[in-house]
Amino acid sequence: MAARMRLARVGSKKNPIYRVVVADSRSPRDGRFIEIVGRYNPQTDPSTIDLDADKVKDWLAKGVQPSQPVARLIKAAGIE
Repeated sequence: MAARMRLARVGSKKNPIYRVVVADSRSPRDGRFIEIVGRYNPQTDPSTIDLDADKVKDWLAKGVQPSQPVARLIKAAGIE
């Protein structure tokens, strides 16, 4: 199983809010996931980035690859 750390969209139409989730790479974007490790709201000023640093570090240590947007969020949050 190849797990990825990626964004899953939640929220209503034209109101995107994202969960940062660890999911199987074969599952749909908003489908099954293994664990929620944070959330991201791009609509606030500045954007709200709320990540659980312990969970993120634990999953990265297990070899989970973050997607490009999640990698930017991790860097912006100062984790690693």
